[in-house]
Amino acid sequence: MAVSPPVCDFGWPAPGFDLPGTDGQRWRLDQISGPKGTLVMFICNHCPYVQSILDRILRDASALQAEGIGVVAISANDAADYPEDSFDNMAKLARERAFPFPYLYDESQSVAKAYGAVCTPDFFGFDAGGGLQYRGRLDASAKQAGAPDARRELYEAMMQVARTGKGPEHQIPSMGCSIKWKDA
Repeated sequence: MAVSPPVCDFGWPAPGFDLPGTDGQRWRLDQISGPKGTLVMFICNHCPYVQSILDRILRDASALQAEGIGVVAISANDAADYPEDSFDNMAKLARERAFPFPYLYDESQSVAKAYGAVCTPDFFGFDAGGGLQYRGRLDASAKQAGAPDARRELYEAMMQVARTGKGPEHQIPSMGCSIKWKDA
């Protein structure tokens, strides 16, 4: 079942984290934050919504990093129930696809809960001071990739944040698979 996150809570502060990356390092938010903003993405390996746009995520992440925006991806899915989302499989995907950003594992799911992440993909775009300015979609894609010339909504929004410190007033929420929470 597809789910969609709530609308952007402008100015909401980015929660910190300290998580292991598929590159063998531990990463904190302050190490990832860029001088012009930060993009925190909740993704996973098995989600068809993520799979359909992974090429676009990689393209836009690289372009944003070149503009001074820090980028990170975090997977919080329960790997016991979804083995494709295991840390080893995350590392394999990051290697095979040459992720230009750290891919982190939130095994405890505490970071996803702190962010209020609800689906994969779920995008959080912060300004240079760490205030939320974008909680929208990548583009018009869904379970299948949208048109090749689809408007790059996430990229455009983050470039606006980099230039002005403010995200767009109108944002269309992302849509994807629900995060696979562990049983309590």
